[in-house]
Amino acid sequence: MAVPIRPSCCSTTPRPGKEHPLKFLVGYRGRFLQCDAYQSYNALTEIERDGGPWRLVYCWTHVRRRFVKRFESDRSPIAEEMLRQIALLYQIEKTVRGQDAAVRLAARRENAAPIIAALKPWLEAQLSRIPQKSQLAEDIRYTLAHWPGLIRFLDDGTLELDTNPVENQIRPIALTRKNALFAGNEVGAENWAMLASLVATCKMSGVNPIDYIAATLRAILDGHPQSGIEDLMPWRYKQPSSLAA
Repeated sequence: MAVPIRPSCCSTTPRPGKEHPLKFLVGYRGRFLQCDAYQSYNALTEIERDGGPWRLVYCWTHVRRRFVKRFESDRSPIAEEMLRQIALLYQIEKTVRGQDAAVRLAARRENAAPIIAALKPWLEAQLSRIPQKSQLAEDIRYTLAHWPGLIRFLDDGTLELDTNPVENQIRPIALTRKNALFAGNEVGAENWAMLASLVATCKMSGVNPIDYIAATLRAILDGHPQSGIEDLMPWRYKQPSSLAA
């Protein structure tokens, strides 16, 4: 499985660096990290850990945005064709969305792998034909530089093509970014981030955040043992039948 990460999720301080995503990933034993091209993530692949180094899975949506901009600004036929190829990948994903990982992987290897196999040499050929200082050339170089992480979805059916699920989860936070300026200090920002993460986790688990927080605080006050902290996680919470009705 892969855990999606974003700079805004990993750091509540103004100082960028790998220590912040490392703090966020404490206890995570998976092999993959689904992320954008935030520079601090590259250093994570060098961390020695049980199970081997993490493998980065990059986001096709971030690649697509670049070529959308090129097509909208320049009407570039290269950008247009790149968008068409990416659309084909997403069409394949649409046919197997929600199915078992084995089914998704089989469909990807049968239908998406040939597209991927032809796409890289095509991009390299286009790069050789255009001005190397152009924005389009930069976009193609960005894509090729992240190629191993972009095609990792062909190796594991649990992986996604993009970070859209986590992007959608943090969108409400991004929309209230100005409010976060009044956190007061780093500790205040950390507390705000933890609460926002808790509320988002409740929503993902189909749990009413207010009911969950109230029940959890009551359990703590009633002496719930620290050794059983896992039982207080949102995904373990069961709403009382009287409220559920």
